[in-house]
Amino acid sequence: MPLNYGQAEEIGKIDESGKKMGMWLFLYTEIILFGGLFVLYAVYFTRYTTDFIEGGKELNRIYGVVNTVILLISSFAVAAAITAIQKGQRKIALWGIGSSLGCGSIFLVNKYFEWGHKISLGIYPNSDRLLDGPDGQNIFFGLYYIITGLHGLHIIIGMTCLAVSLGFILAGKVTANRFALLENAGLYWHLVDLIWIFVFPLFYLIV
Repeated sequence: MPLNYGQAEEIGKIDESGKKMGMWLFLYTEIILFGGLFVLYAVYFTRYTTDFIEGGKELNRIYGVVNTVILLISSFAVAAAITAIQKGQRKIALWGIGSSLGCGSIFLVNKYFEWGHKISLGIYPNSDRLLDGPDGQNIFFGLYYIITGLHGLHIIIGMTCLAVSLGFILAGKVTANRFALLENAGLYWHLVDLIWIFVFPLFYLIV
């Protein structure tokens, strides 16, 4: 027996809700991952407080501030895109996602130059410069590269999800009635931005 419009709509809502719940469960595992790294940071910070502070002075706060602003703008753009698609404003949604992808690209470029500069100065885990210095600084930069590198990987994954969502909007598969894909991509992107809000002070504003 074929479903009527009301039944089909109800099934669609259940499907959308299930997808969102699945995404929240996935995000929970991501929180555990970075939460564990932050706990590890706290343990070593307690033991090598002075070395961590000296290591933080080697980082360029301008890069950190710029990347923080960029990600905040990108989160606003994603939120605007989700609101727009719910209202059937397709062009605004496309602009929002495009802006977020642009912000993500700028973030990665900044991180590339920042890492490149540090590596050129011999500041990377187990480099001669760090091995000849205090143990705490070698640990600090080890955590810096692991956490920011892992975060950068999540930026790439998030951009991929947003790009797929953009393609589905263009194909007419994400609409005002079916937007779970875009909403889930937005949730992931917001988590990535939130993680950076913790990373930024831990490494760049440490005093």
